[in-house]
Amino acid sequence: MKKEFDKIPLSVLDLALILEGKNPGESFWNSLSLAQTVEKLGYRRFWLAEHHNMASIASSATSVLIGHVAGGTSTIRVGSGGIMLPNHSPLVVAEQFGTLASLYPHRIDLGLGRAPGTDRATAKALQRDDRTAYQFPDTVSELQKYLSVQNKNGEVRAIPGEGLDIPVWILGSSTESARLAAAFGLPYAFASHFAPQQLHQALQIYRSGFVPSDQLKEPYVLACVNVTAAETTEEAQLLATSMKKMFIGIFTNNRHPLQAPDHSFKLDSRLQPLMQQFLTYSFIGNPEEIKNNLTKFVDDTQIDELMIVSHIYDHEARLNSYKILADLQKDAV
Repeated sequence: MKKEFDKIPLSVLDLALILEGKNPGESFWNSLSLAQTVEKLGYRRFWLAEHHNMASIASSATSVLIGHVAGGTSTIRVGSGGIMLPNHSPLVVAEQFGTLASLYPHRIDLGLGRAPGTDRATAKALQRDDRTAYQFPDTVSELQKYLSVQNKNGEVRAIPGEGLDIPVWILGSSTESARLAAAFGLPYAFASHFAPQQLHQALQIYRSGFVPSDQLKEPYVLACVNVTAAETTEEAQLLATSMKKMFIGIFTNNRHPLQAPDHSFKLDSRLQPLMQQFLTYSFIGNPEEIKNNLTKFVDDTQIDELMIVSHIYDHEARLNSYKILADLQKDAV
């Protein structure tokens, strides 16, 4: 069946953004406020991403923050987008998510990535072995073993965790992650919000190579995009200057907390090609423009679920951006 924007589930990716002049504690309450808002708007899931040593991102202790959000909501699924598995022992991840799933049954997702979520020096500080990225398939299998009911007689067991209903996802920004998700028969989440180049090739590889599993009988794809929606194009473009400045900080390794919108913002011409590529799946505009762009994106990709990340400085403007998306779907019904 052909997928259409106004029919597919909407979800949220949150990084617990630290705002210029604010602190991480305020970020955590903003994350909860956002989760409570999108829950009422009918969004399906709310994921938090593991990053380290970034001045604008406070979601480093991802499983702790998932508990904070799940405890303040009641129906929306809450999970990781993702846990960078090479940074952790599979047993510890199984125990942490087993604890979360015991506290919040049938609401916890476990998305797994193979990258460190940081720079080389910080990866070393995390005691991450460079070889673990190449062992990712084995560590995913080990984690699945700990979560399985079949491991009840194992020498090492995850308690809690064993036998619980915790959907495992593979996250990725490359064709290699697509092959792994397909081979394991797991749902696949693609990071097109920051790595758009291989999206279509990865989706083709995943769908064509998918092997059914106990968790999933048919391929299931989620793609993440950046959205900045406002009542007018001009307002949306102004709000998006915060996101663009954040991306420039990533390009230049001169990172800061998320800055307020800037009327005088001008992009250095030398960075224009890089920014244009980075923003391939970043949609900025008024409701009609956003709907047209997302309709085309879903039509082109035929994804099963759309995840939205919005790097907007003002909290109320950020909430409004997510409300605009929900209203676009309701208006189409």
